[in-house]
Amino acid sequence: MEKFPQFTSQDFTSRQIGHLGLVAGMIDELGISAVIDEELPKTRDHILPHSKVVTAMLLNGLGFNERRLYFFSRFFTNLSTEQLFGPGVTPEHLNDDVLLRTLDRIYDYGTTDLFNRIVMNVMKKFQFGTHMLHADTTSFSVHGDYDNDEEDFRTIQIAYGHNKDLRWDLKQFVLSMVTNQHGIPLFAQPYSGNESDKKILLETIQKVKLNLNLEDKAYYVADSAFYTGPNLQTLGQHTFWISHPPATIDEVKTLLVADVTMVPGKEEGYSFHERLVNYAGIEQKWVLVHSEKRRAASEKNYPKNLDKRLDKARKSLKKLRSKEFACEPDAQMAARLWFDDYPYLSADKIQILSRTKKCNGKKGRPGKDDSVVTVYSVDSPIEVIPEVIEQEKTRLGRFVLATNDLDLDADSILKYYKGQQSVERGFRFLKDKSFRVAEVFLKKKSRIEALSMIMVLCLFVYAIAEWYLRSKLKETGKTVNNQLNKPIQNPTMKWIFTLFMRPAEVTVSLNSHILRFIVNLNEEVTQILEIMGQSFEKYYFVRPTREM
Repeated sequence: MEKFPQFTSQDFTSRQIGHLGLVAGMIDELGISAVIDEELPKTRDHILPHSKVVTAMLLNGLGFNERRLYFFSRFFTNLSTEQLFGPGVTPEHLNDDVLLRTLDRIYDYGTTDLFNRIVMNVMKKFQFGTHMLHADTTSFSVHGDYDNDEEDFRTIQIAYGHNKDLRWDLKQFVLSMVTNQHGIPLFAQPYSGNESDKKILLETIQKVKLNLNLEDKAYYVADSAFYTGPNLQTLGQHTFWISHPPATIDEVKTLLVADVTMVPGKEEGYSFHERLVNYAGIEQKWVLVHSEKRRAASEKNYPKNLDKRLDKARKSLKKLRSKEFACEPDAQMAARLWFDDYPYLSADKIQILSRTKKCNGKKGRPGKDDSVVTVYSVDSPIEVIPEVIEQEKTRLGRFVLATNDLDLDADSILKYYKGQQSVERGFRFLKDKSFRVAEVFLKKKSRIEALSMIMVLCLFVYAIAEWYLRSKLKETGKTVNNQLNKPIQNPTMKWIFTLFMRPAEVTVSLNSHILRFIVNLNEEVTQILEIMGQSFEKYYFVRPTREM
């Protein structure tokens, strides 16, 4: 009877591949390495070109690991680096010095320019659509002082600003991003932490028009921060946009409470009222939208929210009461300004009170010979105006959308604006702790700026991989089982990554021979690889080889 060879733990090794072969395959399919090799050629006697290091950073960013950037080199310790990067590449080659050197080269080239170059190259191969362009900004908090007295004038400033994560104790930088209707980022640029969203969004739209050769009729979709008179005038009538005019505009306030006929939309639960408006010298269509779902939620929370507003008003009025004014007109002016901030409160019972006090500031009733001065203060009860409250309730579930494409119907305007969730999902992806692509632990601002491009490139690879797989599933009529074991054609790439957790490379030393093969490829994984194609399969299918 034939005896099987006896193995010890020293005779074989196992190195992880997991879902990283999918990431590497998508990088190959997109041709990202070819662009980087062309734009950032290896000029010194370094073992790895910058394209390999960028690939390593993308694998690290999409690695589902709990290791931060300063553990970058450790991430590759138990990975099959030769399978993912090519023969001869070891974890030791992927060290922190190599990472930092590549970040410096990216910054020197220009982070936005390099990303644009990659996007333009990919758009030549894939037709994923640029009909809808969703623009938005977010902030990323960083730890450390980051004094702004170093590097050149191009570098972003790490500064305090309007922090969207409510981390007012930390400095930040801002990232502007534009995605298409599938959530694929097409433009990204970092900004200093104290830059204004109004300025950033206008600049972003202008740069997208300049840098991307868009053949489709494109709509730029942005939130209320974009909607300002100067921004609209700058873009003019021929750059089509869709936005949400802020409720602070008088004309919007009037429309929100207007008694108008609402026409039901195609989507259940929505109704519209359209009107043509000239605002800031730009002809545009405003659509008053009523959402039944939004109204129901707002009605439920209205009493609680009103109580919070009244509590805030009481605290503010208490501070106003404690103030002293030199004359009665000053006190009246202060009262009027205060009630302007609380238009739902009645100002009918304002009282201006006067009293005398010692000029020396000492307490107690003034004596016969004490010098005194008359001071004035404000007092008023807190009483709501019923008519205003009823008006507010009428507005519940209502909001206004605007576009300068006068031919666009209300249903399309709403549908396109709701697509703004695509860029918001992108920002949530960048901040998702399970991906950790947004961890920033760098000392040089220029490297933070370069890393921001890598962060968005992670989203670019992920989003296209998701779109690519969904497109292939629809083409072939095949499905993937979701978490509930139901067949679907629109899986998230995060779920697909989960299915690919187990594939690994096993190397066995047998006498003087070495056997190398891939394990844990079940039927589900194999089917997905067949659907996605050869660029992906090659990272998981290795013929058993014998090496001396």
